[in-house]
Amino acid sequence: MKDQPGHGFPASSPLARLLDGPMAPGRLTWIGLRPARRAAMIAVGEAMLAPGQGLEGDRWRGAADGARQVTLVAQEHLAAIASFLGRPEVEPSRLRRNLVVAGFNLFALKGRRFRIGGALLEWTGECHPCSRMEEELGAGGYNAVRHHGGITARVVAAGVIRVGDSVERVPLDQQAPG
Repeated sequence: MKDQPGHGFPASSPLARLLDGPMAPGRLTWIGLRPARRAAMIAVGEAMLAPGQGLEGDRWRGAADGARQVTLVAQEHLAAIASFLGRPEVEPSRLRRNLVVAGFNLFALKGRRFRIGGALLEWTGECHPCSRMEEELGAGGYNAVRHHGGITARVVAAGVIRVGDSVERVPLDQQAPG
């Protein structure tokens, strides 16, 4: 039996079928660029994603095949983090993630490719908090972000993304190998 990418379960297993079940599209609600290390994030309405580069204008300087070209967080997780901190809200720039999406469970992308606007990306891992969260959010910031920090992704195919664009998981039968 052929295994599902990223799942390790036989394609016919009930769990694999659930994991690969349909998902309603989400939408991109915020794009942020970090022009330099420790610099304030700049919110933009659109950006270009490029393979091996991530977001044009962002400071990311990893390897061309690096796993952390783009970082994403769910808007719903920002609300949870704010709640854990006893605040009415947390600004997206405080988490230092590049993209905020709404109405979409990013963790359902594990082992998969997905589209945002004209770009194709693939899940590369979870985006765990660092000690900088204490600086950005104050005491307890690190623990508030644990398991709510979003994901990392690699750009597979270039494209322009805009606030308001759809976020969609690529169907399993359209996943390219590798």
